Amino acid sequence: MIEKTEEDWKKELTPEEYRVLREAGTEAPYKGAFVDNHETGMYTCKACGVSLFSSDAKFDSKSGWPSFTDPAVAENVGTRSDDSHGMHRTEVFCKNCGSHLGHVFNDGPKAETGGNRYCINSLSLEFEKSETSE
Repeated sequence: MIEKTEEDWKKELTPEEYRVLREAGTEAPYKGAFVDNHETGMYTCKACGVSLFSSDAKFDSKSGWPSFTDPAVAENVGTRSDDSHGMHRTEVFCKNCGSHLGHVFNDGPKAETGGNRYCINSLSLEFEKSETSE
């Protein structure tokens, strides 16, 4: 796991990225760069670069945030209980650097069988477009 001081993170991230990634903030719905991204590729952690979610698992949840059914690399994505803001949720974080990514809910595709909706802040992500052959 990457270990940096909060001062190091403040130097590397914009103030808004720091608020979301390091202080578990949330960006405004429908404002994120990746809400309407339909390109093929891999979403990585904005803070440390590890692979998190594949575009193959992305779907339009109509929630205002990029949503995924499952992580591409399960060992890079962790969850923990979050009782902030007067509600119980499950926080999603990067296991490599500890950064906040968003929350996971069980109302995704196949909700009747507990389908996941990883609701992730665009500010927590980078996108690496897949190379396509022509």
